[in-house]
Amino acid sequence: MVQFNYLGRLVLTGCLLVILPLAASAAKKYSEVDVVDGGSIKGQVKFEGELPVDAIDKISITKNIDVCDDQGTGYREVVWVDVKDGALRGMFVFIDKIGEGKKWGTPEGGSYMVLQEGCRFHPWVQVVKPGKILIRHADPDSVLHNINTREMIGIEKGRVVKRTMFNFGQPDPGDIVKKLKPRRSSFISVNCEAHNFMFGFMMAPQHPYAVVVKEDGSYSIDDVPPGDYTVKAWHPRFGIQKTAISVPAKGVAQANFTYSATQ
Repeated sequence: MVQFNYLGRLVLTGCLLVILPLAASAAKKYSEVDVVDGGSIKGQVKFEGELPVDAIDKISITKNIDVCDDQGTGYREVVWVDVKDGALRGMFVFIDKIGEGKKWGTPEGGSYMVLQEGCRFHPWVQVVKPGKILIRHADPDSVLHNINTREMIGIEKGRVVKRTMFNFGQPDPGDIVKKLKPRRSSFISVNCEAHNFMFGFMMAPQHPYAVVVKEDGSYSIDDVPPGDYTVKAWHPRFGIQKTAISVPAKGVAQANFTYSATQ
């Protein structure tokens, strides 16, 4: 297994939502085909050792307190490293560079969406298809959100350059449709810039073979054409790990990942 370290932790200002796609520009165009004798890739993502000291941030809530401070604490607890019973959550596993395979499914509700409610992005992490995305403001009209999306270039090289994709204010509740078009990277940050405690992550790959790790740290990538692949795991605090696997016809390939605070 080969591992790529990320730049320590993300230092972000404003309400940040990060969207993570696979490398977009260098990859060949993905073709949807009928998969014959497809197999699966399954595994577990674990965390070993002590949590880093900055695994959780407590950020003061100074704006829209009546809406944003639903816990009555005066701060928002931002969990950068989410571990339960050894399972590392809040991250993605995906196939790198696959040229053809299954069709994209239909998202719940019919549209990919970033939901802003309770001064939070919901969900914390999700996989979306590049293209149209719904930005929904579900808070009271007293709350202004400001969405700033930036493509994150150079994740695997350890040097990140951010390119602005779209940036707009959303003062009123309702929906705005935008187009998500990664050019050089599939990793995209989205920050609201009105609240410095809103964070989240998305991944917008060129193909549908990417998943969010489940609450128990497990994952499953299904209906994969038989063959040899590189599988990668990405965590925003610890970066990328990768491993080579072979998917048998109608069979299962195992790919497990283990992270620690020393990475």
